[in-house]
Amino acid sequence: MVLEALKGKRAVSELAAEYGVHPTMIHHWKKALLEGAPDIFERGGKKKAEIDEETVRSLHAKIGELAVANVFSRKLKPWPSK
Repeated sequence: MVLEALKGKRAVSELAAEYGVHPTMIHHWKKALLEGAPDIFERGGKKKAEIDEETVRSLHAKIGELAVANVFSRKLKPWPSK
């Protein structure tokens, strides 16, 4: 999708509608790709970023909370109006 956006043959709004994402996300992804692309070709490679176990556990817990909240928000129906 980002490569299609970079080619410029289709509008970002078209791509966003087709793939079901917000156009702003496509712009962010394009920027990230353009800024990070030169690093792919550097010799010697870069060391991968290390994330400590506690951060991973914390993030997994947050993902779980958000997933549960998402399920409940979809299941709840608004009160009938009079």
